[in-house]
Amino acid sequence: MIIIDKTLVSNDVIERKFTCEILSCKGGCCVKGDIGAPLELEEAEKLKKNYKKLKKYISETGFDLLKNNQSFVKDENGELHTPLINDKECAYIKTDKKGIVKCGIENAYNAGEIDFNKPISCQLYPLRLTELKNYTAVNYHDWEICNAGCVKGENDNIYVFEFLKSALITKFGTDWYEKLLAEKKTNT
Repeated sequence: MIIIDKTLVSNDVIERKFTCEILSCKGGCCVKGDIGAPLELEEAEKLKKNYKKLKKYISETGFDLLKNNQSFVKDENGELHTPLINDKECAYIKTDKKGIVKCGIENAYNAGEIDFNKPISCQLYPLRLTELKNYTAVNYHDWEICNAGCVKGENDNIYVFEFLKSALITKFGTDWYEKLLAEKKTNT
């Protein structure tokens, strides 16, 4: 375990290799699971305010959920998440002709339709954040649907923290990332 500022970072973050292999998993992390992607309050508010701009980027069923005032849901602990369609896929996705799931939020952002990207929890995947009393835990989520991404990371010699550099900097800042790099050099 590595302590950087107010985070507890598991060693897997600097030891595991990973590069998303969407052609293999087809975006399975957006479809499988028992709850939607974690949302920060600011993200939930932006999604609620801007859901109409996402219509052409998500499935019709997903849009129906959003327009019925379900742009986010609260779990039993009061934490916010993206809603799911039939307890499966995220409401903010659309499947392309090749069967690959695409994030409607990310596509709308890239097209300039909205001024915010997909939730930080999605940008950081396969890393997961857990809020503790005095720290945020940063852990690698080991899930079989990402096995091809692990193989690709090994083949390309890219660590998960390198693959997720932009998202990690977005969440924690450049100084934090530099400290993580220093920890990697120290632990090599």
